[in-house]
Amino acid sequence: MNILGISAFYHDSAAVLVRDGDIIAAAQEERFTRKKQDAGFPVNAVNYCLAKGEVAADGLDAVAFYDKPISKFVRILETYFSVAPKGLRSFLMAMPVCMKEKLWIPYHIESAVEKSGFRMPKDLFFPEHHESHAASAFLPSPFQSAAILTLDGVGEWDTTTVGRGKDNTIEIIKEIRFPHSLGLLYSAFTYFAGFRVNSGEYKLMGLAPYGEPRYVDLILDNLVDLREDGSFRLNMDYFGYLDELRMTNKKFEELFEGPARKKESDITRREMDMAKSIQVVTEEIVLRMARHAHEITGEKNLCLAGGVALNCVANGRLLREGPFENVWIQPAAGDAGGALGAALFTWHGIQGNPRKADGVHDTMKGSYLGPEFSDDEIGAFLEARGYPARKLADEEWAATIAALIDEENVVGLCLGRMEFGPRALGNRSIVGDARSPKMQSVMNLKIKYRESFRPFAPSCLEERVSDFFELDKPSPYMLLVAPLREERCVRRDDAGDVPMTERVNMVRSDVPAITHVDYSARVQTVNHETNGRYYDLIKSFEDRTEYGILINTSFNVRGEPIVCTPEDAYTCFMRTEMDYLVLGSYLVAKPDQPPWSEEKDWREERVLD
Repeated sequence: MNILGISAFYHDSAAVLVRDGDIIAAAQEERFTRKKQDAGFPVNAVNYCLAKGEVAADGLDAVAFYDKPISKFVRILETYFSVAPKGLRSFLMAMPVCMKEKLWIPYHIESAVEKSGFRMPKDLFFPEHHESHAASAFLPSPFQSAAILTLDGVGEWDTTTVGRGKDNTIEIIKEIRFPHSLGLLYSAFTYFAGFRVNSGEYKLMGLAPYGEPRYVDLILDNLVDLREDGSFRLNMDYFGYLDELRMTNKKFEELFEGPARKKESDITRREMDMAKSIQVVTEEIVLRMARHAHEITGEKNLCLAGGVALNCVANGRLLREGPFENVWIQPAAGDAGGALGAALFTWHGIQGNPRKADGVHDTMKGSYLGPEFSDDEIGAFLEARGYPARKLADEEWAATIAALIDEENVVGLCLGRMEFGPRALGNRSIVGDARSPKMQSVMNLKIKYRESFRPFAPSCLEERVSDFFELDKPSPYMLLVAPLREERCVRRDDAGDVPMTERVNMVRSDVPAITHVDYSARVQTVNHETNGRYYDLIKSFEDRTEYGILINTSFNVRGEPIVCTPEDAYTCFMRTEMDYLVLGSYLVAKPDQPPWSEEKDWREERVLD
């Protein structure tokens, strides 16, 4: 049975193909259109999934959409009516979009399926938004039963749910409803700090360690009524997302002694301290919710999904300090993963098919679920364009690239199946030497073209993770932050007094390129079973250097999605100061390439977010 899961029309549209409970293919639409967080209907992702699964023209059995559009429309209408006559401008902007797109989901699905050459099945399902999140968290997890926590901005009405999964069933036990939302609270601070909502939350999290939590009491006294069980209510007097076209209002500005930071302006002590404060509050809410979920379910395992589940600092604390023995987080925790949850919910929850978990392995296949390109396809591309390259034999591939990294070269990797979700996990990554004191600034300023304060993550051999970090469990999806082992740290008592621009480049450990200012890192563990080629590269680097760890960042630049095709990768490679590009078995050296020219300076066209 072939089930197509779809998410669309909010942000990060995606498609997923599930066959008899097995995840065959998954991809976000942005990777094909090159439009970051593309919210349009995922026509290209649908085509890819059906082609990858070799689905016959009449072989599609069901389609599942990740929420209930009518229920969401009712929530939007009720919200506007509740604040009228305020919000008229916002209402007039929202209605045409709803009338054109969000109320016509069945038509969009049928049209896309039939244009792709497939017969539209009679079964079309609409799980609730947080049911889709919960399904994406539990059903692919390693656990036969678990508590489930979903947290995001908003679905139809729910913003947070506590549930329980057992065998092939999911039960939602408690929920928090709009407008009270942890995701929207965090996004409000993202907006106020001068970053873009729905994409800048990572920046706020990365900025937090530079600050002090001096606004925590102010937030809890004025903005959030937090209860012991983790439930909360927001004081809507301070927020603008109900009746204005912005997240915060004048009263919020008065509380924090000035207007929101303008994009691209200097980051001040206020923004650093606000980032730290809302991060502390977020972690406290998540921990309280997790403790309550443990109390009411009695489960030893916890599964997480929703956009807030991408807050890997909170996840790390939850694993270290929370009541659960095991925590599993959906790697595509945001709305893209809702497409997966909808499809799996259809197979298990609606169709009633059994599910068996072994307690150790999930069914996400490392999240390597996107397009891949053979050496023949890559070779033909390079030859047709006249791009010089050297094809490496299998036995020399890892050692050759490891030597280049050891010489402090920056290398782009485009190989195997593209990752599903926001993290690059070795197949669409830019890698470098984590021991290099200059690598963080080089990658930020010359490769990624992004803010210098943002940290980079490590990829570490799974069996070596405890040698580097205070972590004794795998973290395959780069969704846990862990402290470095104390013996690796280089501490300075005056570090807090050093300006941020200087603190960024201070050596804090023997792997400085991946050590954030609070001596932590967002860890990816790599094993041979899940990604043998990437494992072999890191192992070869360890054989040369005794360090089984690399710096790993996503293969893209600011304002652009992660690369998908060899052409995407080559273009990004030539537009930046990367030294080498690996396309499957092919090694491309920058000095060997023909001159690169474009009609306009590419960097002037980037969307600053």
